[in-house]
Amino acid sequence: MNKTPIAFVTGAAQGIGLAIAKRLAHDGFHVVAMDRQADVLHAALQPLTQQGLVVSAAVADVCDRDSVHQAMQTHPRVDVMVCAAGIYNDARFLDLTELAFTQMLQVNVVGTFIPAQEAARRMVAGGRIVTISSRGALGGTRFAHYVASKSAVIGLTRAMAMELRDKEIAVNSVAPGFTDTPMTRSAPPEMFAQWEALEPRGKAASPDEIAHAVSFLASPQTHFITGQTLFVDGGKSLGGLSI
Repeated sequence: MNKTPIAFVTGAAQGIGLAIAKRLAHDGFHVVAMDRQADVLHAALQPLTQQGLVVSAAVADVCDRDSVHQAMQTHPRVDVMVCAAGIYNDARFLDLTELAFTQMLQVNVVGTFIPAQEAARRMVAGGRIVTISSRGALGGTRFAHYVASKSAVIGLTRAMAMELRDKEIAVNSVAPGFTDTPMTRSAPPEMFAQWEALEPRGKAASPDEIAHAVSFLASPQTHFITGQTLFVDGGKSLGGLSI
């Protein structure tokens, strides 16, 4: 019987999700990388397989339960589930539409709920669920819908942890700060530079920084940690001014 632990990662075609998939594969997991962008996903995973890492692709939409269910059915179990798929866009509160608001909640919250629930149904004691929230859950301007969605992810994480603790399934969240990803790089260079200058260290986090935190929470050695949110933001969530 194959005892290699199996980790599923959503949003794994690029950015933070891809970095997490790579890190968990280096940790010895068979990683099932999930994303709805088939061509981008396969291209991203090719260098990893060429390195001898055990990574397979599963094209799935996190908001479509049938496709998530099918992706998981092709593997014997789920040991770790990382819900990293998400979207972000700017809009002032007074300009927000119901469509933009509900789309953000659908992808970021429902798109976390469905994979987490499907995974939990297949997990045994020792299972791990890691969600990706955001420092943005603490608030901010020009993205109230994103703030609402990531706050909901943190609340969902705690609720799942409470219900699944008797099954010895740990559920935690990683909350990245401003991170250098294709999504943030899609902004004009001058805007990216302005955002980066606001960080305590004067630079954005790398996706690898976030992946390291996920690796920690996915480890068998962290079975006594559950229901927690780990901020990976260079200390910006602490507030205050440095002197």
